[in-house]
Amino acid sequence: MTQPPATAAIAPLDGVRVLDFTWALAGPFGTMQLADLGAEVVKVEYPETHEKERGFGPYYQGISTFFFSVNRGKQGICIDLKHPEGKALVKRLAQSADVVTENFRPGTMDRLGLGYEALRRENPRLIYAALSGFGQTGPYSQYAAVDVVAQAMGGTLGLNGQPDQPPLRVGVSIGDMVGGLYFAMGILAALRARDLTGAGQLLDVALTEAQMALCENAIVRQSAFNEQPTRIGGRHPLIAPFQPYQSKDGHIVIANVKEWDLLCALIGRDDLALDPRFSSNRARIENVEALEAELNVTLATKTTAEWFAILRDTNVCAVGKVNSIADLFADPHVQARGMLVDVPLPYGLAGSLTLPASPMRLSETPAVVGAPMPEHGGDTDVVLARWLGLAPAAVAALRATSAIK
Repeated sequence: MTQPPATAAIAPLDGVRVLDFTWALAGPFGTMQLADLGAEVVKVEYPETHEKERGFGPYYQGISTFFFSVNRGKQGICIDLKHPEGKALVKRLAQSADVVTENFRPGTMDRLGLGYEALRRENPRLIYAALSGFGQTGPYSQYAAVDVVAQAMGGTLGLNGQPDQPPLRVGVSIGDMVGGLYFAMGILAALRARDLTGAGQLLDVALTEAQMALCENAIVRQSAFNEQPTRIGGRHPLIAPFQPYQSKDGHIVIANVKEWDLLCALIGRDDLALDPRFSSNRARIENVEALEAELNVTLATKTTAEWFAILRDTNVCAVGKVNSIADLFADPHVQARGMLVDVPLPYGLAGSLTLPASPMRLSETPAVVGAPMPEHGGDTDVVLARWLGLAPAAVAALRATSAIK
């Protein structure tokens, strides 16, 4: 693995301050994108939280690998949001922030006196970004939604899986993570809008609506043809071949065939080119089960690597190995692009863990995988001094009241 690159002279979000109240996965994943782009993300946590309660296991040297994976490059402070002095401190910090982020159930921050209306009175230029399961309004707004609920209610779960099997959750948490990406993109849009208007605003992102946005083709087909898209396994509803097929030792994806006859020749199946069932894309869609059976028989005669070598340079189709996560660590392209980086452990612990680098590659102001996850409250003194100019004695006084850790 590669080491994190040295910090660039300037990052895309240099000077942007984010006061981050997000927790679990969706919100932290979104704010981590901002940290990778150079924003100063200060993660606010509860003073009484124990290190091992900051995320799910498994734990590595006492560190939650879950928490480690989505909180790199941030600073950590601890404030009691129910303490009067803690509330006052948050309002002061909001005056110095560009963005406040939270992913509590709608109304939680309002009940604490720290919602959008309260904080924008402190700072009219503030962007207040709220991420929730169903959005800030509507009849479902108070319902909880975790990843699989977002996939279910947003439509993606119903499209995923085999036709004769129950709906299948996507293997990565797209219900959370796609919502987090829209969250980050909305914040960037709001920052740009503030450049034009001088005013902040409220950003409302719902996990379920982010999933609906992924269903654009299925939704338009429902609208245009009253078609009810459903589960079709690894196939594509409009293109064939376009799925993983069995190889001798795994699976290989073949898709977007430009020259069907030439593909048939390359895999030693000229007879398929002459078969009227497969003579056009429409014919192959109508006979997709027969096509799948024929291709599985043939592709099972060679390994995934052998087929990839035969097909990848021909420009006849899109072809891809179905990599395991372990395969990614050894892939020469992944290594050449530096897509996996070693991030040191916090708390002075020896060693590091490997994380994906940012896929956002800017030529002049690159994204940077920065410091590891913040220590619990480890930056409280530094942040309060830099953002608010508080002297050590003032910080000590706040700590003595238990408003901060």
